[in-house]
Amino acid sequence: MKIKFQTAPAYFVQLRVAVVALGGGLWLTACSRQIQAPPPPAPEVATVTVARQQVLLTTELPGRTSPYRIAEIRPQVNGLIQKRLFIEGADVQVGQELYQIDPATFQAALDNAKAALGRAGANLPALRSRANRFKEALADKAVSQQDFDDADAALKQAEADVQYYKAMEQTARINLEYAHVVAPISGRIGTSTVTDGAIVTAYQPVALATIQQLDPIYVDVPQSTADLLRLQRRLAEGRFTLDGTNASKVQLRLGDGTKYPLEGTLQFRDVSVDSTTASVILRAVFPNPNGVLLPGMFVRAVVKEGLNDEAIMIPQQAVSRDPKGNPVALLADAAGKVEQRKLNLDRAIGNQWLVASGLAPGDRVIVEGMQKVRAGMEVKVMPFAAPQPSPEKPAPTAAPAK
Repeated sequence: MKIKFQTAPAYFVQLRVAVVALGGGLWLTACSRQIQAPPPPAPEVATVTVARQQVLLTTELPGRTSPYRIAEIRPQVNGLIQKRLFIEGADVQVGQELYQIDPATFQAALDNAKAALGRAGANLPALRSRANRFKEALADKAVSQQDFDDADAALKQAEADVQYYKAMEQTARINLEYAHVVAPISGRIGTSTVTDGAIVTAYQPVALATIQQLDPIYVDVPQSTADLLRLQRRLAEGRFTLDGTNASKVQLRLGDGTKYPLEGTLQFRDVSVDSTTASVILRAVFPNPNGVLLPGMFVRAVVKEGLNDEAIMIPQQAVSRDPKGNPVALLADAAGKVEQRKLNLDRAIGNQWLVASGLAPGDRVIVEGMQKVRAGMEVKVMPFAAPQPSPEKPAPTAAPAK
């Protein structure tokens, strides 16, 4: 049996060729359009140009207040408290009487000493005259040497008795004055540990009350020896200088974050290092006319270190971290290409970083738009508009970088 194959009509072949040709033309057209599409525009970034500026470097350290002077009131004689003469928690003045101890026995001792002094003094003129007569008679051989010696010894003994009873009178007078317990300093007095009718002893271990002078007041701040050595090294290297008369000025922030309105003065830096904390104590004196600062209050002292005349500052948002945690920044060079630069940061000052190394004047640091660029890309550089700080907000302080 023979099988016959029929070929397709010519017009079907021509139709298939036309369809293939049309599809190829469309594909070529699409490819040509894709190749000829314009490149995307370069991303825009905002930069700041690095420039040197003068910056006041400060360190904020925690500390506590302590009274300028403190006096524990103790009796200097034995006796019975007749009356307390002050109001607890009130301000007292130096010399103000605080307690009255029964003065009867001390008054009697004073009267006794006065009487004894008078008795000893009554015999003194007669003994002095007798000794003078014996001295004249001794020159004429009218009396013996022994008689003169006895008269002279009696005179000297009487004079010594007078001096002794004078001292007894002075002691009795002092004890009588000690019966009036007075304030040795001016300040605020605390609670009283005794009441009327209590028996007290001289120099007893328990104080009757405590007076603390609060205006001015001390602020004791510990500073680590590492920070102290760093400060001394940078001063020696000339990286910053002291701010003349303002170098010893100290500002204060209270426990709730508010700024204390009055400036203090750095009085001294201790020379002994605490072995447990490896720190030295800085003591500042602050005026406290309204009694805002109380002893034992936690505060933060802003201590001025010096002036850095060639500081390089960049916004904190311009700094990021690499996978190892090192601070880095993206820069735009003169050709508009992105470059990554590793930085060495000194400390944060407000919303900016103080850069120790890694940047030079004239570098353009990318502040905004870092998320959409990477090293080697071309970018369009725009100036960064820094937000203006509010005048109501306190000025930023410098803190060491962690």
